[in-house]
Order: sequence, then C-alpha cells, then structure tokens
Amino acid sequence: MAMQGMELCAVAVVILLFIAVLKQFGILEPISAEDSSDGDLELSAVRHQPEGLEQLQAQTKFTKKELQSLYRGFKSECPSGRVDEETFTLIYAQFFPQGDASAYAHFLFTAFDADGSGALCFEDFVIGLSVLLRGTVQEKLNWAFNLYDINKDGFITKEEMLEIMKSIYDMMGRCTLPALRDSAPAEHVELFFQKMDRNGDGVVTFEEFLETCQQDEDIMSSMQIFENTI
Repeated sequence: MAMQGMELCAVAVVILLFIAVLKQFGILEPISAEDSSDGDLELSAVRHQPEGLEQLQAQTKFTKKELQSLYRGFKSECPSGRVDEETFTLIYAQFFPQGDASAYAHFLFTAFDADGSGALCFEDFVIGLSVLLRGTVQEKLNWAFNLYDINKDGFITKEEMLEIMKSIYDMMGRCTLPALRDSAPAEHVELFFQKMDRNGDGVVTFEEFLETCQQDEDIMSSMQIFENTI
C-alpha cells in the first residue's frame, strides 16, 4: 500500500479492512433465496439477543432478507452473541502478519463499540456496516472522524492523529517499500494538519475534516468502492 497521502486514504482502508474482518467471521455470506422464508431473526441460539428485526431495519439501510443473512453468519461464528476486543484483534491481525495491528485494531474496535460495553454485538456490526456500505458521504466521514477523535471531544488534535498514524505504520510493518523513517508518522501528521486545519488553530473540527475530504477525489471515489457488497 502506498504511504503517500495515507492521512486521507485511511478512510478507504477502514472500509476495506472492516469488510475483510466480517468475511473472516463468515458474516458476509451470500444472500440466498431460502433466506426469504425466515419470518424473524432466530434468537434462541445466542445468549445476547439482538434488537428486533423491525427496529434494526429502521436503524440501518438493510432489507429484512439482508439482516437475516447477516445474522445467520454472525451467530454461526459468534454463538455467544458478542465479540470481545481480544478476539477482534486476533482476527484483524491475520491480515497484517508482518506488522503489529493491535493498536489500530483497538481504535477500530472502539469506534464500533458505540456504547462502550467492551464487546461488539450483532447490532454494533450491522449498524457500523450499514454506515460504511450504505451511508451517505457525510455519515461515512463522520464515522471516520469519530475514529480519529480518540477522546471524543469533537476535535482531532496532533497528538491523537500521531497515535493513529503510528498505529497504521506499525500495522503495515515491513510491507512498505522503501523502508520508512522513524519520523514518517509525525511528518504525515503535519501534512494532515496542513490540509485539514483550515483556520490554523491547531485542531481539526468535523466541519474542516468534512470539507477537505469532500474536495479530495481519491476519498470521494473510495466512498463508492465497497457499496452494495452484500
């Protein structure tokens, strides 16, 4: 993966890798004709029961059949109904055997764990997936901004972005050629702020983040790549 422009293209990486993790779980199984015969989500096999089908339809942009298919894959791989951070990290790390994906997996896990419960349930997966695959550009960018805004105060600071960039470089490991300098994460943070921090106050607001991303052709095209995956 090219490192130039990573501070913006990380939005596409989030989408790609989350879908890869879901496929590893077996959650994105194809929707077959037999799915239409299921009247409701089957809940008896799991200890954590998801919200009702109608409520999930209202919260997401998936159809009834799509939710049934997603749930079937989820419960077959996660019979307890929940995925803890350790399990999530172990699965995510399989995609980066030459690096250390634990820090980035933590940030990604936290972004999906909207209620801060310490575990991802079916609702967390399907609501996040709906945003990344079927959400508007603003919804997707809001999700990405929330990932970078580590302390959730509504601003991205240089310290927060440096943590994210270091985690991305650690994750890529020896996959980058030529070899990266130790100063590379900090340099990319400076580039990020040169592009994003439009009023030069040292922090990036969502409005600045949204406006800059909407003007970047690579980001806008990446928003379309993974739509209609299921």
